[in-house]
Amino acid sequence: MYMAYGWPQVIPLELPNCPSTQKIVYFKVVNSLLLVVAPTHIELWTSSQHRVRLGKYKRDVDSIQREGENLRAVWSPDTKLIAVLVSIEVLNKVQAFHLFMTSSFYLHIFKVQMTEKKIYVGGKQPTDLFLSNISLVLSEQVPFANTNLTMSNFVCDSKHMLIGLSDGSLYNISWKGEFCGAFFLDMLPNDGSGANKLSNHCSNGSTARGVQMGDGPNHMNHAMSQNSGILHLEFSIPLRSLFVLFSDGELIQCSVSKRGLKHAESVIVEKRFASREAVCASVAPDQQILAVGTQKGAVELYDLADSASLIRSVSLHDWGYSVEDTGPVNCIAWTPDNSSFAVGWKLRGLTVWSVSGCRLMSTIRQIGLNSVSSPVVKPTEGFKYEPMMGGTSLMHWDEHGYRLYAIEEGSSERIIAFSFGKCCLNRGVSGTTYVRQVIYGEDRLLIVQSEDTDELKILHLNLPVSYILQNWPILHVAASKDGMYLAVAGLHGLILYDIRLKRWRVFGDVTQEQQIQCRGLLWLGKIVVVCNYLESSDMYELLFYPRYHLDQSSLLCRKPLLTKPMVMDVYQDYLLVTYRPFDVHIYHVKITGELSPSSSPDLQLSTVRELSIMTAKSHPAAIHFIPDQLPHDDLSISDISSTHEPSKCLILRMNGDLSLLDLDDGRERELTHSVELFWVTCGQLGEKTNLIEEVSWLDYGHRGMQVWYPSLGADPFKQEDFLQLDPELEFDREVYPLGLLPNAGVVVGVSQRMSFSASTEFPCFEPSPQAQTILHCLLRHLLQRDKREEALRLAQISAEKPHFSHCLEWLLFTVFDAEISRQYSSKNQGAVANHAPSLLEKSCDLIRNFPEYYDVVVSVARKTDGRHWADLFSAAGRSTEMKYFTFRLFDECVQQRWYRTAACYILKRFHVSGLPVTSHPAGVIRRIFYFLVYDTPNAVLSLHADIYGTSSSTLDMVSKNDCIVLIETCLLLLVQVIAKLEGPAVSQCCALNLLQATLNESLYELAGELVRFLLRSGREYEHSSTDSERDSPRLLGYFLFPSSFRKQSNDAKSLIDSYVLHPFHLMNDSPSSKEPSVHIASVKNILESHASYLMSGKELSELVAFVKGTQFDLVEYLQRERYGSARLEDFASGLEMIGQKLHMGTLQSRLDAEFLLANMCSVKFKEWIVVLATLLRRSEVLYDLFRHNLQLWKAYSQTIQAHEAFAEYHDLLEELDGRLSSTANTEVVI
Repeated sequence: MYMAYGWPQVIPLELPNCPSTQKIVYFKVVNSLLLVVAPTHIELWTSSQHRVRLGKYKRDVDSIQREGENLRAVWSPDTKLIAVLVSIEVLNKVQAFHLFMTSSFYLHIFKVQMTEKKIYVGGKQPTDLFLSNISLVLSEQVPFANTNLTMSNFVCDSKHMLIGLSDGSLYNISWKGEFCGAFFLDMLPNDGSGANKLSNHCSNGSTARGVQMGDGPNHMNHAMSQNSGILHLEFSIPLRSLFVLFSDGELIQCSVSKRGLKHAESVIVEKRFASREAVCASVAPDQQILAVGTQKGAVELYDLADSASLIRSVSLHDWGYSVEDTGPVNCIAWTPDNSSFAVGWKLRGLTVWSVSGCRLMSTIRQIGLNSVSSPVVKPTEGFKYEPMMGGTSLMHWDEHGYRLYAIEEGSSERIIAFSFGKCCLNRGVSGTTYVRQVIYGEDRLLIVQSEDTDELKILHLNLPVSYILQNWPILHVAASKDGMYLAVAGLHGLILYDIRLKRWRVFGDVTQEQQIQCRGLLWLGKIVVVCNYLESSDMYELLFYPRYHLDQSSLLCRKPLLTKPMVMDVYQDYLLVTYRPFDVHIYHVKITGELSPSSSPDLQLSTVRELSIMTAKSHPAAIHFIPDQLPHDDLSISDISSTHEPSKCLILRMNGDLSLLDLDDGRERELTHSVELFWVTCGQLGEKTNLIEEVSWLDYGHRGMQVWYPSLGADPFKQEDFLQLDPELEFDREVYPLGLLPNAGVVVGVSQRMSFSASTEFPCFEPSPQAQTILHCLLRHLLQRDKREEALRLAQISAEKPHFSHCLEWLLFTVFDAEISRQYSSKNQGAVANHAPSLLEKSCDLIRNFPEYYDVVVSVARKTDGRHWADLFSAAGRSTEMKYFTFRLFDECVQQRWYRTAACYILKRFHVSGLPVTSHPAGVIRRIFYFLVYDTPNAVLSLHADIYGTSSSTLDMVSKNDCIVLIETCLLLLVQVIAKLEGPAVSQCCALNLLQATLNESLYELAGELVRFLLRSGREYEHSSTDSERDSPRLLGYFLFPSSFRKQSNDAKSLIDSYVLHPFHLMNDSPSSKEPSVHIASVKNILESHASYLMSGKELSELVAFVKGTQFDLVEYLQRERYGSARLEDFASGLEMIGQKLHMGTLQSRLDAEFLLANMCSVKFKEWIVVLATLLRRSEVLYDLFRHNLQLWKAYSQTIQAHEAFAEYHDLLEELDGRLSSTANTEVVI
């Protein structure tokens, strides 16, 4: 796992001498050396601790003019030679009148030689760096048969190099400068006979000619020409595979014999890939995976060990970025351990992915997963801080994976270096622990730790300068079992860190430190086990040091090894060491004496088991002991304290296959595939606070987290139900899991964040730790196996842990959701009677033992469809508990202002209980009336202030949406509930109050619905028999006439409170009121009052929306208010003010003005007609008005000309003047 941290660094490059293109030709990092080939020069840098330019070669102007600029380049595997292909276009003349351009190609071979001039840091500190000389040793013209060619990149081995040509052929050149000629590939895959077959048919069925190329001596190959040129080559020496990508998107794999690239007949086509849109490719030899970049911006991963089958495809599409944003894939670079790969796009950004598809790092700004729209971003000044904004041209990892060097598309002036940290992933010869998650960079440790607030944070721990300066970089890190000690090894030596005391322990003798070349670290209790490489004898050994003292005098044991170990592991007193191809040695460690500075302990190793396993599978990447799992009832104190030799171990291979190895008989059982890492959790029964002892292990891959439980059989590893996949543990594809915290029952992961600063060019990359609980999965597993007592014990242990209530809620929610799905499938397939307690009932019984029970049930009910609440409440408890749930749900919804949930709950509660409305407890009715009669207006008017802490006058779109939800809910309640409970009179009072609130918040569509409801219910009320005792005039007065009513009664609040508390008593005692038209009149008064308010303030857009939403009769209102609220003081001020209010530059404002103009014309409101027609430039309307009233035209013209603000209407005046003048002349003639 690789995670970016810190600010990107910049390596400046020398600017070329007036090149024709601003693009780096070649870029590669090998053995701590960084080579850059620009169009006119070559630079060699060091990529180690100190980034220094070691040497350069700059071509002179004559050479560039004579032979052209650098076009392609390649670096020999031993880094001693550089081959550069240069090209220049020449104008040729044929006969007298025909001119055409041809290209001449030249091969330059440079030699890189280190001098004896050592580089000093700061002028004092010597380093292992020496200045280098880059000299030209060969310059020859390449005898291409066709001079009008384009080239692919170079690939090479130790003796020869290949380059692809645009005619579909491969051209072979030796490192000695010998041109071995071109050859075509036989496009029919090899049939297994080992010989390259002649063919007369291409892959598309068209006939092609057989070709014999004899450009070089003794190198001929019968093959076929290609219809498309070769775009890209990829060569893997470990796999002996050559991948050829053609310009039409076709990709093939060729095998290369041990003879290498020298002989054309050694390159044999083996298979084709399914991709037809490939533009680049990169191979991971350890994983045997080929990453193919496509034209659509995605990367496809192919399994080379499984007939080149497609594994998966990754892209930024799920993050909202399409190919229009990023462009096609431009380059791909695998990390040194092949566990991750970086992807650079043509137009924008680069991203690092894990093999499983987790996005580890991205330079593109984050917008979150599953965005609906694609954030198309242009490279403006506001985005200058995003690295690789112009696309990624080339990139390469350093040899340790701590740096990713990238060059921006179209840039030749600098290299951008991103710093990365790696995680101890249980791989190789170094171990780790669950308690402490550590990411280590080149000179520091990033430790995930929990604060007092239970928040995970990352601590940057820098290594001592005296150690890291001499032993850069960090190579191995291991944490002790309790997580309190860290062992860190660099190039030489070893240091320990005490997290509790925050102190480093180092070797006192630097000579002893330099004798250790650590190749792996393990913790064996309080002992550090170091796998040391002896360079003088090319041998390996194990060194056992006590953690309290690092010195040869304290060395407990020295164990020589047969050869370089492949994987190591430790469990209690047993040590496992494996060698290639697959030899397993298990040692027992016996310590006599006390491990303390005051005593002289002795450590002895004895071999207890040796296995040699013959297999054709890929090599192991990690092996871990699986302790024998004994039932709890069979455990005694002696069993816990004593050690048992493990008889099984888990094997994770390089290709991601996970298997279980029986150490007794050597039999290996395949479990799953596509696994990146795993954690063994069983065998820790001695820890009382371990929450995951029921789990055998967990693994992580592209499927997410998988939890493995022991089965119920005699052999817990032989049952078919051994594996349980928990989709609830699937991490976000931006979060990569680092490890487990068994005592907390959580999985710790990390994701990338970026922080921007105006003082820096690039953002700072910050790893952000995340935690995800696993407790709900463990509890569900125990309940599924009817282990109720174990589940209760585990829950009681976890009761004090953070997020315990959330775990119980998540348990009940997942179980309830599965129960709903099961019921649905049972209806379709036919139900089978089963009287055993369901998993839902078991879960409720478990949660009932904790005080969070009611809160958990209420919370789960709130998250699920109300149609299924009956099943949940039935399983949750008895009828009394069910009533408690209902009231708790409703009260919480109202108190939290979740009005929609409250409304739906009330309606569903009536349905669930099956009781008549009148039988509901008075408390429910009182609560409904309280928030409708007394609380809702305040909630509407102060919703924004309550939630956001700002004035309700500054309502934004979010708060308005909240208001919409509130009003819709209240409307639903009064129509569906209140009318049934208290009759139409009271429901109409509520509706009137809500109507006023909706108008105040400009929610005119909802206001229209309320108006239609009130008018309809008012008519029904007039023709229906009225129960006079049910209407309260005091209550109606409070609703309809709040101001006047309060003047008449100073005790309105107490009246409403008494009504809410004793509604039936108040209604029965109130006098009758037969005012059937009061509701309709009140609606009309409210609407006219709001229309006057809008017209007085000349809020014309609001007025149009109000009229359209409520169907208010504007014509009648204008006729009545012509000299009232609708009156304009004068034309000039009216035109200026209305122009400002309407904002005529927008289409909606013009439509509103047209609507108003039509209504003003209906009532012949001349003042408004002149203003609106002028704003709309409706000359025909103005013409019809002025042609019969020239005095009005004269006043209009003088007003427009007298005000500078109306200069924009002078052209309108000229048009009207011309039309009116012609009309007058016509009348005179007549």
